[in-house]
Amino acid sequence: MDAQDHQYNIALPGTTIDALIVGAGIVGAACARELSLAGLKVTVCDESDVIGGGATAAGMGHLAVMDDSEAQFALTSYSQTLWHELSPQLPAEAEYLPCGSLWVAADAEEMEEVNRKFRFYSARAIRVELLDEQQIAEAEPNLRPGLSGGLLMCAASVCYPPCAAAFLMKRITFLPGRRVIAVSSDGVDFADGTRLAAGLTILATGTEITRLVPNAPVYPRKGHLLITDRYPGFLNHQLIELGYLKSAHSTESDSVAFNVQPRQTGQILIGSSRQYGTEDPATESHMLSRMLARAVEYMPGLTELSAIRTWTGFRAATPDKLPLIGPCESLNNVYLATGHEGLGIATSLATARLLADHILGRASAISLEPYLPGRRFAAHG
Repeated sequence: MDAQDHQYNIALPGTTIDALIVGAGIVGAACARELSLAGLKVTVCDESDVIGGGATAAGMGHLAVMDDSEAQFALTSYSQTLWHELSPQLPAEAEYLPCGSLWVAADAEEMEEVNRKFRFYSARAIRVELLDEQQIAEAEPNLRPGLSGGLLMCAASVCYPPCAAAFLMKRITFLPGRRVIAVSSDGVDFADGTRLAAGLTILATGTEITRLVPNAPVYPRKGHLLITDRYPGFLNHQLIELGYLKSAHSTESDSVAFNVQPRQTGQILIGSSRQYGTEDPATESHMLSRMLARAVEYMPGLTELSAIRTWTGFRAATPDKLPLIGPCESLNNVYLATGHEGLGIATSLATARLLADHILGRASAISLEPYLPGRRFAAHG
């Protein structure tokens, strides 16, 4: 089932609904599903005609647990649990693949970081395995020789985000092609002059949040991706270099890192790049070349594979690398679900559950406090 083939209910402008979700990416879709399962009358709108056509379509779909901070770990590990629970229901088109992921260490210094990660995750009951030079070569024969080892994240998985989002939107009322120009405490105004009233509104609009809430601390971070033709067996796990952490933490310069993913189709998805200070969606040859050169350093055999498509997307980043989840300070009955940067797919289910718990007054498995939009940020720039 492609997102474009989804059958939608239509909400008529002027009608009142319990909850309106602005943004039909995977975060918005997950929020819609959670509130609908709780019995609310939910509508989702998006200026695109398809579900998951924005940042969701530009994501790798890596369902990972991360350790950048305790708050990031809490959100990603909780969400991974929810993905595991949901996975038996996902359609084949969502391409859910429990392949595990490998952090790759190039030298002894990076193996020290691997060992730190091993201790961190083991202490928190996350299943991980240390691999030495021989074991990583056996796990991924197409890696270059001489790598020091790595850390296997056994429970990590991947999915195809647009179809996963379409699944989450099953039986949810959808208004495609509707651009929201203003948000208030009781609904939204569309560019065509119509209005939709709602008991509450959730803004899951990625980088577009600043158009509707100008003071939201969110800024775009551009990334490139490339996908190959089908090469079954070439790659077994999601692979990420330890240098990815330096790339991900850089906030002032363009960067690339080795990050490759196997797909159920046998295709290989290659990332990753990060850029600030541009809103041009065009593929940039210099960034793509840098990204591919970095990938080939780790997997020389990639030079023999055929690429079939390249594209870019914009991640919604925040100064502290944590999303904005919770009430909008400047608008009553309005909630934010944005700022996930490169973890929107991974944390979508936990974001939706936390937000629904808050709205419905339910107890939550983890605290919402670290992600509240009203938290204080250090100056960005």
